[in-house]
Amino acid sequence: MHHVMSAARPRTLAALAVTGCAALALTTLPSASASASTPAGHGGHGPRPQDATLPEGDGWGSAEGGVTGGAGASGDRVFTVTDRAELAAALAAPGDEPRVIRVAGAIDANVDDAGDALDCADYARDGYTLDAYLTAYDPETWGRDEEPSGPLEDARVASALAQKERVVLSVPSHTTLVGVGSDATLLGATLDVRDVENVIVRNLTFEDTFDCFPQWDPTDGDTGNWNSEYDSVVLYGARHVWVDHNTFTDGRRPDAEQPEYFGMLFQQHDGQLDIVRGTDLVTVSWNVFTDHDKTILLGNSDSADADDRGKLRTTLHHNLFENVNERAPRVRFGQVDTYNNHYRQEAGARYGYSWGIGKESALVAEHNAFTLPEEITPDRVMHQWTADTALTENGNVVNGEPVDLLDAYRAANPDNTLGDDAGWTPTLRPEVDDPCALPALLDDRAGAGRL
Repeated sequence: MHHVMSAARPRTLAALAVTGCAALALTTLPSASASASTPAGHGGHGPRPQDATLPEGDGWGSAEGGVTGGAGASGDRVFTVTDRAELAAALAAPGDEPRVIRVAGAIDANVDDAGDALDCADYARDGYTLDAYLTAYDPETWGRDEEPSGPLEDARVASALAQKERVVLSVPSHTTLVGVGSDATLLGATLDVRDVENVIVRNLTFEDTFDCFPQWDPTDGDTGNWNSEYDSVVLYGARHVWVDHNTFTDGRRPDAEQPEYFGMLFQQHDGQLDIVRGTDLVTVSWNVFTDHDKTILLGNSDSADADDRGKLRTTLHHNLFENVNERAPRVRFGQVDTYNNHYRQEAGARYGYSWGIGKESALVAEHNAFTLPEEITPDRVMHQWTADTALTENGNVVNGEPVDLLDAYRAANPDNTLGDDAGWTPTLRPEVDDPCALPALLDDRAGAGRL
């Protein structure tokens, strides 16, 4: 099904190419945000959040049957949960019939069965301590040619498994997980949407999904690196998923306050949203991704072609990416439509790139807005990871001015082989907003608590 912009929008976007946002603001309708497309549940009047389904034509998730989640669940399949035990029980309730799980308040995943808090020392097994690990695998004595092995690495693995049993929560098919009100929060939790279909995740804040036991790998790059587990949401072999109006943040544990060991940041956070291993037909809309390193990964290995080729079809629209370092998104294999997002970086915030173009990726990036400090030049917005790849890039603005971001990248990287045609044209878009309207629009409507 083809969805096009309203008759007024093409004229507005064409004017942008000539005038920039400042002049355009004088000629557009009085309220750009008021005219934005808002399907039911996108900030306007619609069904209760727990009853909402992905609107027809709203991104790849709406193709081939759409996403209904737990809509229509019977009364005994609607759960309101206030702690980890209740959440785990609701997710594990038997049966494939639709279910709705309403999250009320803050739920910490790092608690025992009685609800008492667990810290990293409580998960430690077989004599593991960080001090002992640092001593055993100091590059000055262990070297830099092989990954850690032996009793302390085995103890780290056992300790990590103990934490995993508490923080990883499996989501079944035909489920809507939705926050109640404006303060529904999952602290330190991973939602594992694995080999299931028809799942909706809405109106939740995911804060500080952290790994107590990162692994040191001296062979990772030129300097070695600390690698951690646990994404806030991981889609693994899933099909038909809608991730909408959530906020993802490191929150109480910012990377900037973490120590360095062996000259590298002790990184306890992995991704915020991973879409991997044959996942397909996903819409990611109206979320806030903030203060994080590795943000969204589509396809987690160049060698996963058997799982991923022809899949990973994903739409990202009307998301705010604020002070994120990279992967917004990083793409392998999939046809990915990235439009009407706002990328905002503060001066001094760590920044690598926004769009990562990897093996056989087919990224279309159109009508996005970037608000960047002087130190971040437009050529840094994208990074080509694999030779002879391509993306389609049109209609993007940087600090209110139209910029051909692909041309900027090519000029700064004259030896690149990045093409300008992703090989497909998105059709599953609701009305496309002028990128000049996005900063105000997304500040007003994106993220948890904005339904």
